[in-house]
Amino acid sequence: MLISDFDFDLPEDRIALRPVEPRESARLLRVDSDGSLTDSHIGDIGDFLKAGDLLVVNDTRVLPTQLDGQRLRDDSTVAIEATLVKNTGGSQWQAFLKPGRKVRTGDTLLFKSDTAELRATVSAKDDNGLYTLDFQHGPQELLERLHMVGGMPLPPYIRSKRHEDEQDKSDYQTVFAREEGSVAAPTAGLHFTPALLEKLTEKGVSLERITLHVGAGTFLPVKVEDTDDHIMHAEFGVITPESAARINAVRAAGGRIVSVGTTSLRLLESACDDTGAIHPFAAETAIFITPGVRVRSCDLLMTNFHLPKSTLFMLVCALAGTEIMKRAYAHAIESGYRFFSYGDACLLDNISK
Repeated sequence: MLISDFDFDLPEDRIALRPVEPRESARLLRVDSDGSLTDSHIGDIGDFLKAGDLLVVNDTRVLPTQLDGQRLRDDSTVAIEATLVKNTGGSQWQAFLKPGRKVRTGDTLLFKSDTAELRATVSAKDDNGLYTLDFQHGPQELLERLHMVGGMPLPPYIRSKRHEDEQDKSDYQTVFAREEGSVAAPTAGLHFTPALLEKLTEKGVSLERITLHVGAGTFLPVKVEDTDDHIMHAEFGVITPESAARINAVRAAGGRIVSVGTTSLRLLESACDDTGAIHPFAAETAIFITPGVRVRSCDLLMTNFHLPKSTLFMLVCALAGTEIMKRAYAHAIESGYRFFSYGDACLLDNISK
């Protein structure tokens, strides 16, 4: 399939730069299996769920991996912006650097705040523009200092319009966040609040946590022309034996599996067999879901509105049907829905099973 098959026109003013408050007041577009569309709000998602359904959420926690600092070389300094994207072991991280042309192997980078500092040596650069940084701190100390020095790694389509700030430290973290390791938020989960979860519990809807540490590859543009040539980024995920058993028990009892976010869905599909049963999982996954791929692990997907020509838009087309999703997105754009990480959401039936 051609990447251009998943393109659409999106006005700039549809990109949300801040979440609405309260979170559950965001809009929700219900997309039924027959293609019918219903405008609603996140706070009313219970109207589309029933007792016995199970929400599967990603409980990863976003690390503050956005760093502003300096390149130190021969008594000269240059301002450098770093976005850490993947831990490659111990205190070594891959990162995007800006401006990268000002940095070479062997340089020292210094990032600091009023309370702490981080130092790293640039040890390598790959063909994709990723730099390898060796931090001069132990792994635990590095994490502690990141929380004192770093900012939230907002996606490029927000950072191009404004800088991250203190408000983002709470806005860009889900209510489920527990396991540190992501460099991007599982954004469908941003809509939930304790009050909404209590309301759903009273209705008989249960909750299961799994963990996929989201990588920056989520935001990287697809640079090939054909989907067959695209190589997905790998992300580490965990579904415990206990979680797998509870998810399977819900399905066996006739309940529906509702994946909250594409990150949860990608992990569920990575751990799923041909019958739809979920197995324990603890590994990296680079699963790529495109139209024609059957999604067996869930019955519904709640997700935000995604970028044109992105792997995530391809995923929702695979699950709910390409023509249905193009019509749903056209409706959302015309009706003023807000797009991307801080935007509104849709609730989709899985018609690919």
